[in-house]
Amino acid sequence: MFDLVEVFTLLFNRYKSTMATAETALPGRDRPILSSPAPHTVLGTPIVPPYPDGFEVLDVGLGCFWGAERMFWKVPGVYTTAVGYAGGFTPNPTYEEVCSGRTGHTEAVRVVYDPAKVSALELFKVFWEGHDPTQGMAQGNDVGTQYRSAIFYSTEAQKAAAEQTRETFGAVLGEAGFGAVTTEIVPAGPFYFAEDEHQQYLDKVPWGYCPDHGTGNSCPIGLGVNQQG
Repeated sequence: MFDLVEVFTLLFNRYKSTMATAETALPGRDRPILSSPAPHTVLGTPIVPPYPDGFEVLDVGLGCFWGAERMFWKVPGVYTTAVGYAGGFTPNPTYEEVCSGRTGHTEAVRVVYDPAKVSALELFKVFWEGHDPTQGMAQGNDVGTQYRSAIFYSTEAQKAAAEQTRETFGAVLGEAGFGAVTTEIVPAGPFYFAEDEHQQYLDKVPWGYCPDHGTGNSCPIGLGVNQQG
């Protein structure tokens, strides 16, 4: 039998794992939450637009954005990274609002990169290997719609690379006994930059919370996918 704490946890997690709609989402606000963006604490580059000509933007969700951002700022060819909220309805949500499950957003990392130095395929390899994309509205003990796996592409080349790597990595995971990949691949919409304290969090707080939800499987790249973009 369940005790009251277990019952509450099950019900709360079920609520947080149900996507909000445009009608049920919180109203949000007109002003950005990140009003005075500081430069990237590791790379020293601006985290908000405008970005250099020719550089490309990729927004991805792979669980708690603190650890996810660090994976990408280490990649050569990445110009800057930032954390924020994507794929939802509430304009300019706060962290607390997103965590309530009532905005529809997932915690996301923005990756701005030079396609002459790093390909979308290489970035997707980091993405797929950095989390478990079969968990639906969760990553490990982190449960809720804000932890869902998602790719928000800004170019057709990114879309093609995302779809191909989802197929190839999904096959690898299937052979390893995992379930189906639940990652959504959709065109990029509004990206709302998170509060300053969340930007480059694991540089500011190196001992901070950073769970590893990777599956331990390698994502093959370069098989029939355009390396550009």
